[in-house]
Amino acid sequence: MDFGIVLQTDPPASDVVELMRSAERAGFTYGWTFDSAVLWQEPFVIYSQILAHTERLIVGPMVTNPGTRTWEVTASTFATLNAMFGDRTVCGIGRGDSAMRVAGRRPNTMAVLDEAMHVIRELAEGREADIGGTRIQIPWVAQGSRLPVWMAAYGPKALALTGAKADGFILQLADTYLTEWMVKAVRDAAAAAGRDPGDVTVCVAAPAYVTEDDSPEALAHARGQCRWFGGMVGNHVADLVSKYGASSSAVPAELTDYIKARQGYDYAHHGRSGNPDTAFVPDEIVDRFCLIGTAEAHVEKLRTLRSLGVDQFALYNMHDAKETTIAAYGETIIPAVLDRVATG
Repeated sequence: MDFGIVLQTDPPASDVVELMRSAERAGFTYGWTFDSAVLWQEPFVIYSQILAHTERLIVGPMVTNPGTRTWEVTASTFATLNAMFGDRTVCGIGRGDSAMRVAGRRPNTMAVLDEAMHVIRELAEGREADIGGTRIQIPWVAQGSRLPVWMAAYGPKALALTGAKADGFILQLADTYLTEWMVKAVRDAAAAAGRDPGDVTVCVAAPAYVTEDDSPEALAHARGQCRWFGGMVGNHVADLVSKYGASSSAVPAELTDYIKARQGYDYAHHGRSGNPDTAFVPDEIVDRFCLIGTAEAHVEKLRTLRSLGVDQFALYNMHDAKETTIAAYGETIIPAVLDRVATG
């Protein structure tokens, strides 16, 4: 199992770079960031500094979308970073939530996402692609360059597209039941498309907060620091309920039931601990969707996720214990999950 760290590109950018360096030293192999031009600083500029100050870390957005940049610009940006630093990028992509809605646009359709994934990958890997009827190719991209494209998905159509077309699947929650359900959907779609289901890398992304003990006070504080995540996921779930209905068999009730008390969402607090728009998220959802508790509890859940086919756990590190969480994972949790040492 690989481990990734997910950060917001809040200023100063030097802090983001330093946290990524710390994560690499701790054993993380992927460095991800949000991508929302209005809310945070431009991630691709910061990626160049992260790559320059690390040795092996693979970087990318969690996630970009087809609407805020033209596809040839996205492809060229990834290809430039790969040419400079040796194929150390990954393109996480989805329909677009905060980046699109803050700018007054609707998330992209599945058809647009399907076409964009193909075009971005083709151009970034040096092949010709069609954009709106015009055939183009980036002439300076070295043949053999590689840009994996991983798609974020929850709903039936998105899961099917991921299995059919994407190199990886990003699932932004760590609930074991939903992980099993969605990984199966992606793998079934891959098989139906004539692909080897094992060729689709599975990445589960969720907040993690390590406590010294499992006292009610410690767990309550950890939940408070991670409750924002249920609100973020709730934006996507609300779209699914709007499309399929609250009682549709197409989407598990384990995913949709908790948003019944949701009343709205202000992106000014997006991805922030203390987000006032996430009061509707119950403790049960925080515990299911996130990794909360002692190092031993993290190890146990991560081993379960690995047994369900998860290839990478990407840790959302947006709370009041960024450095100590990285340290706990590097010193105890990652080695234990990789069976290098025992906890205790």
